[in-house]
Amino acid sequence: MAFNMATRYSAVDDMDGDTSDALKIETEFLAGVEANFENAKGRHFRGSIWQTTRDDEVETLRAALARNRRSEPRKLLKQTPHNRRVTLHGYERRWWFGRRRTGLATASVLAPLEHYAEKDVGDPPAVDLGELQDHVRKIAGDGKVPHVIGVCAPTGFTDEARQARLELPNVTLVLVEPNAAGGWRVNTGTAKVPDYVLRVFDPEATNQKIQRVRDEIGKHGADLLTGGLSVSAIAERLDLPEFLVAEAFAREATADPELRMSKTSGETLLFRGAATIKQERGSMDVFERIRQLFSGEADEAQKINALAERRASLAQRRDRIYEDIGGLEKKETELLEEGKRTSSQIARRRLAAQLAQLRKDIARQNTTANMLNKQVNILSTDIHNLTLIQQGQAAELPTTEALTKNAVKAEEMLETLAADAELVGGLETGLSEMVTGDEELAILKEFEQTDEAAPAETVRETPETEARAAASETAPPTEAAAAEPTPPERGKQADPEAS
Repeated sequence: MAFNMATRYSAVDDMDGDTSDALKIETEFLAGVEANFENAKGRHFRGSIWQTTRDDEVETLRAALARNRRSEPRKLLKQTPHNRRVTLHGYERRWWFGRRRTGLATASVLAPLEHYAEKDVGDPPAVDLGELQDHVRKIAGDGKVPHVIGVCAPTGFTDEARQARLELPNVTLVLVEPNAAGGWRVNTGTAKVPDYVLRVFDPEATNQKIQRVRDEIGKHGADLLTGGLSVSAIAERLDLPEFLVAEAFAREATADPELRMSKTSGETLLFRGAATIKQERGSMDVFERIRQLFSGEADEAQKINALAERRASLAQRRDRIYEDIGGLEKKETELLEEGKRTSSQIARRRLAAQLAQLRKDIARQNTTANMLNKQVNILSTDIHNLTLIQQGQAAELPTTEALTKNAVKAEEMLETLAADAELVGGLETGLSEMVTGDEELAILKEFEQTDEAAPAETVRETPETEARAAASETAPPTEAAAAEPTPPERGKQADPEAS
């Protein structure tokens, strides 16, 4: 069955989406394993002189594209994996200028190039046993020195290829394929090899795996509020060993002071407990510590942690019951369909009895789950109340007497401030009257008169204009001026109907 790369990488909006994803997988695998080769020199791989060689199948891919008459072959060559491989050769110095080979380590990619060269042929197939054998025999060299070969299939391996054991002299085979959780599945089939060999061909570093677990914890933050997360569930979901998940839980609990770890019935749980408030214990005097010590009463933080641990355990049990109910319901559906298909009355009676018993089991499991839900709800309510108490104590609010006393002081201060403000206003008014005298007031009135009178335009008079003005004043009126009617008379002549 082919690996669905759409679950690992986002889909590409073109017909070469699968090839682009396979190229990303090839690049990640070779980059990670080549870095592991550098760390394994002299530690896991014997030798003092090292040589790295690289090879690919670009010519095979180019010929396949030409046979299928694909357009834009250069673009497809850049988007398609080339079945590259990196080989680390180890040597030991012999005499002065000679050297002896100590072993080879090869990281190789096996992708269906013929499939990528064709047009519209569906999903790429997984690598079967025959293809795997041919590929390993082609890259395996001299059988006198040990070979460690890691083959990565971007599309995955078939079950037959995963479980096969190749009988090749001095060849250790490791199969690597991506998984849907974002990591890598590394196995050797039925062969037994040291753990360091598997780690060398695992391109994902330990810190990256732990970060994946921490990201998964962040995605399920709501589960920490109502229950908890278990190591086994996260390990199965991410396809990681449980000790790495436990390490990630420990780091997350160290980074977040509200997270707690607990081991109950062999299961390691991560849950959200009480917040660590240093001020609460720092403000406690010696007598209060002694009184709390001998009173036998635990503080709210310890109570919250104990209740949260109990709630996480109950929530995990409830979730397991829900999974069992899902399996029973699936089996119920299968029995029901089988009863509809069969025509034998004896078989139908048998299936009816099985269905009746199965439905009783489902009802019992639902009853248990409902009881656990109520218990979790009760614990959640108690945790909520204790959290409110803890937060109220941490705030260190003033007492009622202190609030009343401070309110009286504030009111007195406001009254004093109002009286002072009124006194200052009176002082400013008196100061204004004292500064403004009678003489200043008279000058201010002159300013107002000057503003109201419009300034007249002055014209410079010459002797000729003065004589003309004097003559106009002494001369008698002319006939035209006398004959000219006055404004009222002019108005009467202009209105004939009025006469």
